[in-house]
Parts: sequence; structure tokens; C-alpha cells
Amino acid sequence: MIRHYLSAADLTRAEAEALLERALLLKAEWQRGGHADRPLQGKTLALVFEKPSLRTRVAFEAGMTQLGGHGSYLSANDIDMGGRESVPDVARNLSRWVQVIAARVFRHATVAELAQHATVPVINALCDREHPCQALADMLTLREQYGRLQGLRLAYIGDGNNVCHSLLLLGAILGVNVTVGCPPDYRPDPEIVARAEQYAGETDATITITSSPTEAVEAADAIYTDVWASMGQEHEAARRRPAFQPYQVNTQLVALARPGVRIMHCLPAHRGEEITAEVIDGSDSVVFDQAENRLHVQKALILTLLGS
Repeated sequence: MIRHYLSAADLTRAEAEALLERALLLKAEWQRGGHADRPLQGKTLALVFEKPSLRTRVAFEAGMTQLGGHGSYLSANDIDMGGRESVPDVARNLSRWVQVIAARVFRHATVAELAQHATVPVINALCDREHPCQALADMLTLREQYGRLQGLRLAYIGDGNNVCHSLLLLGAILGVNVTVGCPPDYRPDPEIVARAEQYAGETDATITITSSPTEAVEAADAIYTDVWASMGQEHEAARRRPAFQPYQVNTQLVALARPGVRIMHCLPAHRGEEITAEVIDGSDSVVFDQAENRLHVQKALILTLLGS
């Protein structure tokens, strides 16, 4: 059976932990001089992107190159899925040429439809519902910082968006206590929260949703935030700003967490909006560690999906 990675919930705890261990080994190997065996020699990853990207695209392309393979980038202008060509036909064509597909799309239904019709693994490289590759990099970063994940307290402050959803799910699967502090009208999807609570019950973790940012960061080991208006929501930015202003991650909010609390952001960041420059550029920020770790978790994910 073909295995896809469309949601953080597609991994069991054992699988997620094994994938993170593999990413750590790949990172260490790369830092020692590279991957000598080049296990993806002759293999191609199709990058089907409806949205612009820096970290996701470069990390996937660089990762394939480092492992001996190749990444082929296809923008919305190249394919126009659902317009010039149907999603099923795109999936069927790509499956004849490449060994894996990574899709960065607007709607979760699009990446799900690609997976339904593809005969090669499909990776969700971001959609409106989740950002599961980012969550893997985030958990790897926390693991590096603290040497463990079980029992850590992660406070997510801001919009209950796709990044928030994947953090809730993967955090709960790995035993991380996740608290979301967000405006009442911008809470995460109740179905996602319910699923995360189910996983948390199995790993002795907790899931908390609150409208109080100060309550959310209390005793936090890490504070995570994201832009107030995601890609495709730019027209809502002015309307959203007053609701989110009290949720800015600044020195006053950070002071309420544990000393040395790690500061996280999936980037790109709008300094002066969801986070101040002083905080994101401070000594406790690990945002560029998160970005670097996208490379290694995505390599581990591709190798795992291909059975390499």
C-alpha cells in the first residue's frame, strides 16, 4: 500500500520518534561532510507548488541533491491544477515520471486528491488545514534543545491556523503539552483539537485552548508564534490586526514564561506585528534552527516513504 504524509496524524508515536532519530543522524552525517552513499541516486521529487516558498522549496530541493536525487519545481503557472489540467491527471502523469510528490497548495482537498490518484508517495508541503513538515522540524528543534519531548510545555500564541493544527497533533502524539493562546474568533478547528486531545490522552500530555496569552505562556519551555494573516489571507490583515495585537510575542509576554524559554516561529516573520525584533533576534530564539531542520526532517521523511 502506498504511504503518504498528508497530516501530522499520519504518524504513530513510534514512527514519529524514528523519523526524528533518522533526521538527527542525517544532520550529523551532513555536518561531518555529506551523505557518501547518496541513497536517492536517480530518483526525482516533483514539487507541485500553488504558493510561493523559500524554506519548503529550497529544503526539499537541497535535500534531494544531498541524497543524490533531483527536485523538479512546478509552479502554478506550469500546471494550473484544476484549470488547464485536472488534479487526477496531474497525479497520474507525475506518477509515471517521479518517485515522490510534494505539494504546496491552497486547499487540503487538492493534496488529498493528488494522493488518491498518485501511485507514488505524496507529501503535504502546506495547505490550509496543516503544515506537517514544519511540525516535524519544530519537534526536532525542541528535541535538540531539551534532549526530550515528553512533558515539555509548548505555548502557541496567535492564529489557530495550519501550523497550529499540525503542532497540536504532532505535539500530542509525542507527549508535548500544547497550549494555544488565541483570539476567540480565531481558535483552531474543533475537530483537530478533539483529535489532539485523544492522542494526548494516550501520551499523558495536555491540550489547552485559551483566549489569554499570559495564561498560555505560564511555565512554557517554548513560545511559538506565526503571522496573523497567512498566505491567501492578506486581504484580511487590516481587519485581523486589532484582534491579534494583544497576542504579540514581546519581552513582557516572554518574561512570564520560564527563564531561557525558547522562541519559535515558522517564518516568514513580520517583526513588529506578531513578534518584536528584540525577541525573535534574541539569544533564546531558535527560529533559524527550525528552518535548518526542515532540510533534515524532509530528507528523513522522503527516505522513509520510499523505503530507502
